[in-house]
Amino acid sequence: MIATENTLNNRPSVIKMSIAMILFGSVGFFSERSGVPALELVFIRCVCASIFLGFFWWASGRLRSENWNKKEVFRILICGIFLILNWIYFFKAIEESGVTVAISIYHLAPVIVMILGAFIYKEKLTLIPMVAILACFIGTLAIAEINRTSSVGEFFSQGLIFGLLSALFYALLTLTGKGFKYASSYAITTIQVAFGALLLIPFVNFSAFDNLTGMNWFYILITGFVHTGIVFYLFFDSIRHLSTQLIAILVFLDPLVAILMDIFITGFAPSIEQWIGIILIFGGMALTLMPKKKQI
Repeated sequence: MIATENTLNNRPSVIKMSIAMILFGSVGFFSERSGVPALELVFIRCVCASIFLGFFWWASGRLRSENWNKKEVFRILICGIFLILNWIYFFKAIEESGVTVAISIYHLAPVIVMILGAFIYKEKLTLIPMVAILACFIGTLAIAEINRTSSVGEFFSQGLIFGLLSALFYALLTLTGKGFKYASSYAITTIQVAFGALLLIPFVNFSAFDNLTGMNWFYILITGFVHTGIVFYLFFDSIRHLSTQLIAILVFLDPLVAILMDIFITGFAPSIEQWIGIILIFGGMALTLMPKKKQI
């Protein structure tokens, strides 16, 4: 009865989180049609998100009552760097290998978190996590179609490397951003994206925005305001009210939507090996969600 009551109380948060994941699952579809390179697209995302989240930060009243801590602000800025690198490599992976392959490799991040967490926090890796890691590793090899490559250099394609880097920086973002105590979610996200925009200015090729069509700008602005601003708002507004395991399950909506859109809208047809790889990666991730047995 208690579990049912908690579920009912969390229903608005579950809905918000689900919408956020479903929306973000379509980001690859929109980014491919934006007509701008990865770095320039990330810059626009940062600018749009800064405006959107900054407004909510001000409107909520938290801007005037934040409790600042120097060490935490420094960690927020480090997280901002990891966030930007994560996005850049994610969109580069999409450019090089397509949505389905990129999103599958990108979602190795929870497994990387588990591995790094074992070293950083001295957590013991048990049998199930080890099997999950092995399944994800084999799945990555299958997605990259190692059986069809004639050399190591050909196997380590740019798409694969960019996908792995995006997953790595997402994992570092997760580990570094663990346990913020003072700043609000609005402050954390707004500072991260605003700092990211400032960092990218020297590297942005503004001529990439010349000669874009109206549809290009439509996809760019949707990626900026919807996939970044609205998704971030829904995500951080709901995450504090949900259990870690429920969050991990709802996150699966993101790659599910991305892969379905890639197959049914863009016409991508995964090979048998890639299907096996996708199943192994998400099967391995599902293993990490299994509840741990309590020690007697």
